[in-house]
Amino acid sequence: MEARFGRRRRRLGAPPPRGSRRRCLGGDGDGDGVDRISGLNDDLLIQVLVRLRCAGAAARTSVLSRRWRDLWKHLPELSFRRIAPEALEATLAQVAVPKLSLLDIDVFLCGRSFSAEGIASLLRTAARLDPVEISIVAWVSRSDELISVEVPSFARATSITLRVSNLHLTLPAQGCGFPVLERLSMANASGRFDTGALVSRCPKLRVLEIGEVARTITVHSATIEELLVTDGQLRGVDIVAPMMKKFTLRSSVHVDFTMSLLAPKVENLLWKCWSIFGNLPRVAIDGIEMWCLNRLELKTVERVFTLVLDIGRPYSATHMRNLQEMFQFPNISVLELSVETRGHVYGAMALNLLRICNAVRRLKLVIKHRVFGRMDEVCPSDCPCNQPQDWRSQNISLMSLTELEIEIFKGRGHEVDFLKLLFRCAPLMNVTLKLASKVVLSSRGCKETNNIFKANPAAECHVYRKRGKEVIFA
Repeated sequence: MEARFGRRRRRLGAPPPRGSRRRCLGGDGDGDGVDRISGLNDDLLIQVLVRLRCAGAAARTSVLSRRWRDLWKHLPELSFRRIAPEALEATLAQVAVPKLSLLDIDVFLCGRSFSAEGIASLLRTAARLDPVEISIVAWVSRSDELISVEVPSFARATSITLRVSNLHLTLPAQGCGFPVLERLSMANASGRFDTGALVSRCPKLRVLEIGEVARTITVHSATIEELLVTDGQLRGVDIVAPMMKKFTLRSSVHVDFTMSLLAPKVENLLWKCWSIFGNLPRVAIDGIEMWCLNRLELKTVERVFTLVLDIGRPYSATHMRNLQEMFQFPNISVLELSVETRGHVYGAMALNLLRICNAVRRLKLVIKHRVFGRMDEVCPSDCPCNQPQDWRSQNISLMSLTELEIEIFKGRGHEVDFLKLLFRCAPLMNVTLKLASKVVLSSRGCKETNNIFKANPAAECHVYRKRGKEVIFA
């Protein structure tokens, strides 16, 4: 056994018989030395290179033999990643295909930046190659003066992605545009694009993504189905899109922000907006500048529109606005309010929001008494937070409101008054209260709350301590 094992080991480690490599290349063992793969016609070899999905990898196949050297130049799809700008320009000059299917260039992370002239030349080269799909992601070196670069017309392009920083991108000459373009994504341009003029040059556009290219977004289109807007400080949105089904908005909003939205078929909304911090004014959401908007989120969950508002007390001067002046809401079914009260009365403000969203079926109220270590303020008897003084006795129609949840409920007088108001104005069927810590069940507020529940036996009411244990009143 040992002898046989030793002979096997010597056979495995021994050099191959002379001529075996040639026979392997030939593939049929006849020893003719022919490279059968390189013997294929150009069309088949190009199909092999297409599978590499990267122009750089395809170009490196030239080391196999001279037969492969220039084949990559005939690829219909070219993708370049992390290539130096000067090498990219020289490489593109060698492309032999007059009309590409795909041109994908991403040099953002290569550690090198383009000049404005380099980007302009790159765009002209891309237009010469006339791709069906084009994507350019690049970083342009900063200059003291914002330089304008024209985006050429792409007659065959159905998809365009442009993410180029530190440039003012302008539209092609009058009359030229993007006749078959269906998807367009533009972001990171330092200059401001006229989105209305851009969309008018795209008669077949279905999907539009805009990021940091305009302070006011104007989209009037009969073909747009999906719109994504991300911007650093948005002043306004003007949309007329009868076929639009999805609208995503992520942006801080200026104090002068306004929205005009005409999209009757929209089904999927996702808005995440926040007010400006720093030295700029904060946005108040009531007429007395008592409460300000920190964050707004509107989302669609199972075809139901949910509005989430984070509301707080302003720490500096504000700019007075009404929420309905800024945003154009659909029929809201779920309203979630997170309120930083700092010891103030929130009933009048919440009542005002319910007037705006009067079709709400479910209301969730989260009371934040202290935020980042800030103590409650002293609320005087004539404090504006309690305006109008008769808010407790007002009646509004909330015939859709059947579910109510309040977190961190302390049972203070104005909280109990707000609870009474909701029972009076809405057909509540399910009520959940989650008590704040250190709330004493024998307190006056808890007793009044229990009496409210007893007076409304049709509603299913539950009270929980902070840790989740349910409270059973006597």
